[in-house]
Amino acid sequence: MDWLFDFPFRIELNTDAIDKAVRGFAAAYSAFFDGIKMTLTSFVGAINWVLSHVPWFILVALVFFLGYKGHKKVRSGILYSILLCIIGIFGLWSLMNLTLSIVLAGVIVALLFGLPIGVLLSSSEYANRLIKPLLDMMQTMPVFVYLIPAVIFFGMGSASAVIATVIYAMVPVIRLTSLGIRQVNTEVVEAARSFGSTRLQLLFKVQVPQALPTIMAGVNQTLMMAMSMVVTCSMIGARGLGNEVLIAVNRIEISRGFIAGSAVVILAILLDRLTQGWFSEKKKEGGE
Repeated sequence: MDWLFDFPFRIELNTDAIDKAVRGFAAAYSAFFDGIKMTLTSFVGAINWVLSHVPWFILVALVFFLGYKGHKKVRSGILYSILLCIIGIFGLWSLMNLTLSIVLAGVIVALLFGLPIGVLLSSSEYANRLIKPLLDMMQTMPVFVYLIPAVIFFGMGSASAVIATVIYAMVPVIRLTSLGIRQVNTEVVEAARSFGSTRLQLLFKVQVPQALPTIMAGVNQTLMMAMSMVVTCSMIGARGLGNEVLIAVNRIEISRGFIAGSAVVILAILLDRLTQGWFSEKKKEGGE
C-alpha cells in the first residue's frame, strides 16, 4: 500500500556532477574570486581599524547624541548610552567592533547593489517581472544555503560572511526602493516633466526625495537582516559576537551564550532605534 502514500515518480538528480561543476568553476576562476575576497577582507579590516581606534567614550557620546537627536529626548540618549556601556562591561567591546565591521561592510555593499536595482525595477515593468521571482527566492531560501557557495568561492572568513549577508539582506532595500519610487504622486512627476526635467533630474530631484522615507525604511530592514546573520556567519569563520555564541553552543556554556547573545540583542536594538530615529527625522523634513 506504499504506492498510495508515496509519490510514484522520481527523478534521480546527479548532484555529484553539479557539485563538481561548481567546484571546477570556482577553481577555474580562482584568481577572480581571490581578488574579491582580498577586497572584502581589506574593507572589513579597514572598518574594524577605524572602530578600534575610536575611544570608547567618544562612541558612547555619539550614541547619546544620535539617540537624543533622533527622538528629541535626553532620556533616550542616556538609555542607549547605558546599553552600549553594558556591552563593554561584559568585556565584549572588541568583539562588538568585529561584528559591526562585518555588518556595516555587508550593508554598504548591499546598498551599492540594491539601490540601483530598486531604481531599475521602478522604471521597468519587464525588469520587475523578471527579477521579482529571484527576490522571492532570495528572501525565502534558508539562510544556511547561502553559506555553501560563499565558502566554495571565497573560503572561510569575513569575505564569505559579507557575501552571504549581502545576498540575504539586499532584498528589502530593493523592494522598498522600487515601491517608494512607484508610489510617488503622478501629478508631481508630470509637473516636473512639463517643466522640462530630464529623466535623471526627474529621478534624483523629484522621485528619490519623495520616496526617501520608504527607501530609508528599506535601509533599516537591510541593516536588521544583516544583524540577524551575525550568528549564522560565525559558522563560516566570521569572528565577533556570533562566534562567541557558537563557541558557547559547542561547549554547552549557558552563561557565555547568554552574555554574548544579550550583547547581540543590545547591538541590534541600538542600530534599529538609532536608524529609525534618524529616518523619522528625514520623514518629518520630507513632510514639511
